[in-house]
Amino acid sequence: MMMEAPGAVQFVVPRREVTDASLVESWTNSQAYSDIFGLVQAFNEAAKGKACQKDSEGNSEETRHLVDLLSKLDKWIDEIPPIDQPQRFGNKAFRTWHERLEMNAMSLVDPLLPDKYKDANKEIAVYLSGGFGNATRIDYGTGHELSFAAFLCCLCKLRVLKEDDFGSVVCRVFPAYLDVTRKLQSTYNMEPAGSQGVWGLDDFQFLPYIWGSSQLIESSGRSKIEPSSFPDPKVANFNAGDFMFMSCIDFIYKMKTGPFNEHSSILYSISGLPTWSKINKGLIKMYKGEVLTKFPIIQHFPFGTLLPFTPKRQQ
Repeated sequence: MMMEAPGAVQFVVPRREVTDASLVESWTNSQAYSDIFGLVQAFNEAAKGKACQKDSEGNSEETRHLVDLLSKLDKWIDEIPPIDQPQRFGNKAFRTWHERLEMNAMSLVDPLLPDKYKDANKEIAVYLSGGFGNATRIDYGTGHELSFAAFLCCLCKLRVLKEDDFGSVVCRVFPAYLDVTRKLQSTYNMEPAGSQGVWGLDDFQFLPYIWGSSQLIESSGRSKIEPSSFPDPKVANFNAGDFMFMSCIDFIYKMKTGPFNEHSSILYSISGLPTWSKINKGLIKMYKGEVLTKFPIIQHFPFGTLLPFTPKRQQ
């Protein structure tokens, strides 16, 4: 996995390149795709058998800063309450929240960057801003989640985040990101972007199911959870604080009513697999097919210097 930026870099504001479905193959052969999928795999390995971290003790200064950044975004939601409006979905107060994010994105990432990479803030800020939903449509989905993963990938390529940080990023930073996105979804009644309804894995997320299933591969003792038991709301709620996969199931129960096997049929079918390892491998394959190679998602993805739309470099 290429996880380092080249020496002399001219950073740019990322722009979209996949303007036609015929360009999806160019995307899957690009350096950007290789780096992002490499990050998914690296974080998947780093999460294996590890519970979510409840605090930042032992984390690097950089991962602590990321948690603080997300905490600030969380507080902004409290400062910008939903407005009274006729329609049920898509509260327009989200646009005010997102405008504040866009205006402050570069200053939010500045403290993370070493002096030689300060100019990267205009590039990285685009991925950060894109990670929390669309202000026009007031929706959120796996494309926005992908943007936040790209933000983390850029920090890895600049060596702001190092391999020793991966466990903390996936088990502490990403759960904090999930907390913010869930609060946005419930506070502003955001629409799911590109949801496949009962035929999709989840209305909003995908990566926490991959990394969350990896957390459960080597779980044991009190934390030993069999795949067949995760649809049980009590099991999900009890373990939501320790494992991302379980927090996703718990959130579904908070947002939806009715039988689990009806509103979450794909997840219910997954619970029939014998091991978390099989679930994990299947989800990675599904992520490539349902997110990373889907034109409606990738058409919105912007490319720059750190994540270029150029052929993958040969190792």
